Amino acid sequence: MDSPILPPSPWHPGEIALQARYGVDARMDEIGRRVVRDHLIDQHREFYPLLPMVVLGAVDPGGDVWATLRAGLPGFLQAPDSERLSVELEREFADPAETGMDDGASLALLGIDLGTRRRNRLNGTLHRHTGGFDLSVQQSFGNCPKYIQLRQVRFVREPEKPSAVPPRESSTFEGAALALVRQADTFFVATYADLPGGRQVDVSHRGGRSGFVHVGDDGWLTIPDFVGNRFFNTLGNIAINPRAGLVFVDFSTGNLLQMTGDAELLFDHPEGRPLEGAERYWRFRPRRVVWRADALPIRYELEEWSPFALATGSWQGEDTAVQSEA
Repeated sequence: MDSPILPPSPWHPGEIALQARYGVDARMDEIGRRVVRDHLIDQHREFYPLLPMVVLGAVDPGGDVWATLRAGLPGFLQAPDSERLSVELEREFADPAETGMDDGASLALLGIDLGTRRRNRLNGTLHRHTGGFDLSVQQSFGNCPKYIQLRQVRFVREPEKPSAVPPRESSTFEGAALALVRQADTFFVATYADLPGGRQVDVSHRGGRSGFVHVGDDGWLTIPDFVGNRFFNTLGNIAINPRAGLVFVDFSTGNLLQMTGDAELLFDHPEGRPLEGAERYWRFRPRRVVWRADALPIRYELEEWSPFALATGSWQGEDTAVQSEA
């Protein structure tokens, strides 16, 4: 009897190298062939239209990668068939990610419902149409709800109405931007790899206790990598290409802090200071920083901390770990 024909491995060399380093490459090869698909399953097609917000990862013409959040009334995401996701969003050039969203660009998309902790990821090729774009599916897969704080959403203005405050760009961050990073319990990171088959972009969620991102005096951010699915999408991309883009959100004001710069992997505890729950670490140094006040037309109210996040450590210490929204 002939053996079934398996789909090719979805993992690229950077991901495989990290999976092998931690002894999970054989298991991830088997899992990846089952769960990473080249189409949208019905469950995902039903999920995306429910969302009021989406996270995108895009690469600008200079090769810098940006993460961003965009909002719309539920239904602005539709999957007319299993091969594409249709996104109704007008262009927004105040967003630095927009220059990487021309027709034919490679794009990453994370659908995340903070009210249920559901999330699904998608990457592929962008095709512009009037009022938005279609994203043809290259890879589609789900993620677990770990480290996602439960939040409830409300709109404060029509989503097509942009912020009245112009963006501010710099090479560093300070003041309110620095405070946002130091108190953050959530951010999103975009990375990419240029592979023989083409560019592959990823955008991912990161969560923990308030203060899980450490800001060094030298301007580098040190970020723990907690126990996860061992796919190593983000870290595998960094292993091949050290460019990354981060976005931090002030959920109470709609402010976005976007930055693009350089990342590197760390396999030992930085300065000998282990952080509870961290299996490894990575660092990021911004080169361009964009502060966009009131960028999002939505606000989120914290409802419940993730028990997985509360089981991890904070660089700020136990007494300040949950101060930002307690």
